[in-house]
Amino acid sequence: MSTIQDRQAKVIQDFSALTDWEDRYKKIIEMGKALPAMPEALKVEQNAVKGCQSQVWLAANLNENNQVLLHGDSDALIVKGLVGLLLYVYSGATPSEILSTPPEFLKALGFEGNLSPSRANGLHSMLKQIKLYATAFDYLVKSKK
Repeated sequence: MSTIQDRQAKVIQDFSALTDWEDRYKKIIEMGKALPAMPEALKVEQNAVKGCQSQVWLAANLNENNQVLLHGDSDALIVKGLVGLLLYVYSGATPSEILSTPPEFLKALGFEGNLSPSRANGLHSMLKQIKLYATAFDYLVKSKK
């Protein structure tokens, strides 16, 4: 099983090969199209990410191996791709790994300077939501011991 750092390195490698931002946006959109469908039952207010201009849903559960499994969707193509990117990096990791690994790939890819301010804010809101899930699950895992 790869770590968050391994997956961040793979994302950086894949996107670094694309020097043009139009190509990077196409890759992001492809990631969104490849995202498994999120069950409609999870597209509820409780899973809506606050701070996103478009509609974004993120849901999480903890499996028997103490891994956080993330599900997400958006009604906007590029944002759905950003959801896919975050799920690729973070889903399947343990809560403590999520909390202890900074999102270096976002800075390395230049997303902060090349996304519109509303998309950059939405991306940070999604990341914050993932960290909140990880915090809650980390507490659960530690309380079981």
